[in-house]
Order: sequence, then C-alpha cells, then structure tokens
Amino acid sequence: MNDKGKNGKVNLGNTAYMPKEEQLETAVRFRKISIGIPCGTKDDEKRVALTPESVNLLVEDGNEVILQKGAGNGANYSDRDYSENGAIVTDSPARVFSADVIIKVAPFTAKDADYLKGNQVLLSYLNVLKLDEETLAKLVRKKVTAIAFEKIRDASGVLPVIESMSEISGITSVLVASDYLSNHHGGKGVMLGGITGVTPTEVIILGANTAGEFAAKAALGLGSQVLIFDNSLQQLRKFEALVGHRLQTSVFHPQVLKKALKSADVLIGAIDLEDLKPWYYITEEMVKTMKKGSVIVDLSIDRGGCIETTECRALRDPVYVKHGVTHFSAWNLPSRVARTASIALSNVFSPMLKNLAMAGSITQLLKSDSGVRNGAYLYNGILTNETLGQKFGILSKDLDLLLSAF
Repeated sequence: MNDKGKNGKVNLGNTAYMPKEEQLETAVRFRKISIGIPCGTKDDEKRVALTPESVNLLVEDGNEVILQKGAGNGANYSDRDYSENGAIVTDSPARVFSADVIIKVAPFTAKDADYLKGNQVLLSYLNVLKLDEETLAKLVRKKVTAIAFEKIRDASGVLPVIESMSEISGITSVLVASDYLSNHHGGKGVMLGGITGVTPTEVIILGANTAGEFAAKAALGLGSQVLIFDNSLQQLRKFEALVGHRLQTSVFHPQVLKKALKSADVLIGAIDLEDLKPWYYITEEMVKTMKKGSVIVDLSIDRGGCIETTECRALRDPVYVKHGVTHFSAWNLPSRVARTASIALSNVFSPMLKNLAMAGSITQLLKSDSGVRNGAYLYNGILTNETLGQKFGILSKDLDLLLSAF
C-alpha cells in the first residue's frame, strides 16, 4: 500500500520508500561522537583547540562536547561561555578523557594516557623531540589513533596549523623583540624601528618561510632595516615578491652572516628544521660577536633550534641572557596571544571534527582524507611514524597498507 498524502502523491519524506542502498549509506556515514577538551596546563599552554562558537556548531550537529573546567581560561573563554553553547562542563579529568575524541593543544603525557579508556582518537601537538618512551608505550597499549596537529595538511597540501601559528609567531617575535629592546625589561632602551634623524634598528631573519614573512612585514612596518637569509634563491625571490624590495636578501654565506650579526639589534630564527635534525645556523661563537643588549628569538626551538645558544623553555620563564645577548625561546610562543591562536586552531579543527562525524569512523576519514592521514602517527595502537620509530628503535608500519585491510 502506497503512503500518500492528501494530494495523492507519495510522501518522499518517509524513509521506508528510500532505496536500501541509500539507507545503508546514510546510516553508516553519520555517527554522533563525543569530544573531550582537557585543561592543558603543560608548560603554561594557554591555547584551547575549540572556541565556544565552534562547540555550538558541533553540538547543533548532534555531537557531545565535554570540557574540563578552566580549559578555556588561558584564552579568556569562561566555563559559562562553553556551557551556554552546549558543552558539558566537568571538573573530572576521567570524564573528559572518556570521550571518543580527545583534543588538546599541549602534547599528551603519560598521566593523560592513564585516564584514557582505549580505542579513542587523540588530536594534539606531537613535538617529536619531547615525546618520551613511557607516554608512547601507554598510548600504544590503549590502542589509540593519534594525529599530530603539525602534520595535518589541507586540500591544497598546506599545513594549516603550522601556517597559522607561524603567522602569529612571526608577528609576535617582533613585538617580543621590541619589548626586550626597550627599558621596560631592562633592555638598552632602543625603539625597534626608526624615526627621523635616528638610525633604524637592524633585524636579521633566518628563513624565507611563513614565520619569516610575517616577522619581516612587522619589522618593516615599524621602520626597521631587515636582512633575510635562506639557502633557496627561489624562496628569496618569492619572499621579495610577497614582502617588497625594501628588505635585503642573502643566501647563507658565512662571511656575510658574520658581518651582519655584528651590527644586528635583533636576530629571529625561523628555519624549517626536520624532526630530530637540529642544525645550528648560528654558533655560540657567532653570538659572542653580537652587540650587548641585542635580542634573539628562536622560533625553531620546538624542533631543536637553529641557534646554538637557545634553550627550549616554558612560556612562564622564556628569557635569559647569554654573552650579553637577551634570548627569548618559548616553544609555544603563540600562547602569548592565546585568544587569537585559539580562534585560528578552532578554524582548522571544527570542520575536521564535523567531517569525522560524517565519515562514521576514524578509519573512513583517514581513507578519504589524505591530509588528516598525513598527521596520523598511531593507528589503533600501531606506530605509523617513521621518525618516532627511529627515535625509539621501533619498527613503524605503513598506514596505507594498514588501512587497505579495513
């Protein structure tokens, strides 16, 4: 018997008459997920991966978001901001870590792993240099699928988290340098930039990449003289096209670099280093030749650093003086402007989590999204990251081959 309305037409809203294949596709593809947002306090991490507005979008889609009390405080988002947008706010870490998906900015720790129930999806920074064997072993035992923020790619092949955080780091590095050149923090009382009749400050940037680009734009905007070094002539040409010809460019010629360092007021390291392979473009001997009171900001410090005298420090204690030069080397510099950084992160992860729910499972998402797949370093507790395998002497497996079995 046909299901007809008053007008005699078949009611297409009744799924009883939907082709069975289409019903199956709909049932398999969408699955409500629970998302846990822990309170990340490691190394003064103030960023939060999802804003209240993004939480609202996820909840409206039928998902559940569980926030640990205070998780948004560092970015000036209150618990009430989240609860009013549909989040469940709790002071129980165990409740948060029991969600299907756990997303936090700071890398997971062994303590975090103890709360996990297992067979979950984890999203966070990986930070290969700082990950310890105990934490990795616990994550393997819990059979989690873990995805690193810094390895995720978008549809155009760009690393969206790295790009957005590099933009923030580049601009913030110049603001930090300006602060520490001034008298406010005991600097030599120099204004970063220049005014009529006064010689402008000199800024050296290592690396013609996104962080270097935004650092250069900020320094030029303040009136500084900017000299940028990179090994790639192609990158330097591209950089000049983006920033303009007001800056000077050079390949890494030792004599040119040494001469420039002697008169530099600020040195910003923005080199893209390969994991576990730090390369010091600036040696300690070269730092000794810099002017007293000059400032170094190493944006590569989370990957080992590109300046020999820099140390990987927490944001609560990022500054020290060595050979008369002020060093600022916090690995999570974007946390200094946590609200802006949190919005940028949320712009990346909100649609990704919606896609995960629509895919129905992390396996389906990894199969269909090569960018997310690029970020996976554990799949159901199996190590799939070659760099981590080399670090801990563990054989890593090919993720594509593992996925082909499902």
